[in-house]
Amino acid sequence: MHRELLRTSVLVALSMSAGWIGWSGHVLLLPVAATFPMLWSMARTRLQATAISAAYFLAASRGLPQGVANFYSSDIWPGLLLWLVATSAFVAVHAVLWTDRKGGQKPLRYLAACIAMAVPPFGILGWAHPITAAGVLFPGWEWWGLGAMAAGLIVMTTRYRPAAAIAMTGFWLWSAAEWTPPILPASWIGVDLELGASLGREADLKRQQELIDVARAQPPGTIFVLPESALGFWTPTIGRVWQRALTDTGITVISGAAIIDSQGYDNVLVKLSADGSDILYRERMPVPGSMWQPWRAWIADNGGARAHFFANPIVDVGSKSVAPLICYEQLLVWPILQSAFHRPDAIVAVGNGWWTAGTAIIDIQRASSEAWARLFDLPLVISFNI
Repeated sequence: MHRELLRTSVLVALSMSAGWIGWSGHVLLLPVAATFPMLWSMARTRLQATAISAAYFLAASRGLPQGVANFYSSDIWPGLLLWLVATSAFVAVHAVLWTDRKGGQKPLRYLAACIAMAVPPFGILGWAHPITAAGVLFPGWEWWGLGAMAAGLIVMTTRYRPAAAIAMTGFWLWSAAEWTPPILPASWIGVDLELGASLGREADLKRQQELIDVARAQPPGTIFVLPESALGFWTPTIGRVWQRALTDTGITVISGAAIIDSQGYDNVLVKLSADGSDILYRERMPVPGSMWQPWRAWIADNGGARAHFFANPIVDVGSKSVAPLICYEQLLVWPILQSAFHRPDAIVAVGNGWWTAGTAIIDIQRASSEAWARLFDLPLVISFNI
């Protein structure tokens, strides 16, 4: 009994370490998360598998309670509650699919869990997916790298796990020695702002002019990317202000905004130039809870951000097609894979992370975006507000 308790404690501690280190915000540490399938498969009971899964996900998403407290200017308790709710999907999937059967059952069950956490509905809360490390172990391998990573994770649940661990460690060391960050596309610039909670909330003419001045300082012909929500609530008047300001500059601006109507709102990216303005992209997966609130429809209440799940995976900007990822989408698997299927020329990742102060959430988003960009050998443009 004591030996089994000790074994469980060790596995839980190792799983917590895998989540904490792998999702620390350093891209080259992402492969540490690949040890989770091995620890999950070593559980001897469903209760052990549940504890191992919970330890991994709670450690990986540890910044959520503080982030929620920052966002709502409240104490830590609402954040802790949301943290546990978010963990429930990951834990439920891995607990239900765990098995103590020998042979091929366990790897097949893990494959099912891996897929379930990558696509909706469970994939809506599919953060901290170990498959994200594919971009670190197999940069430039594209879909072959994704397949190799999936195969490695599956083998980690079998008795051949030592061979899989050695092989993956070899790829990891080789990649780390040769690692280069994704490049920027030619003539593209992403700007990071430090405007805190005021970005998107103070969208008066003075704030618009400040952003216009930053954009106009760029070289002619630049495609300039501003963070999520930078323009605030989108109106035709804002579009005309920017159109006049960009006349004769040759500059195109891509910026976040929100389009509101009687049913709710869309979190979008807008393209602005001297030729006018267009809604470029509507967010596929807003943050559940704080933005996307589907339960409102059940009680005939309007509001919240709409989720356009599989819409607009790529958009055209000039001669390039780009894969946009707004904030929360950078933590998930299916949005980037859906976009990659359409063979974009670059990834554009934007966010408004003022509420993440004191956490590693923005660093994790950046690391995840960088890993996916390296996997598919795509240029990457990043723009965040903190």
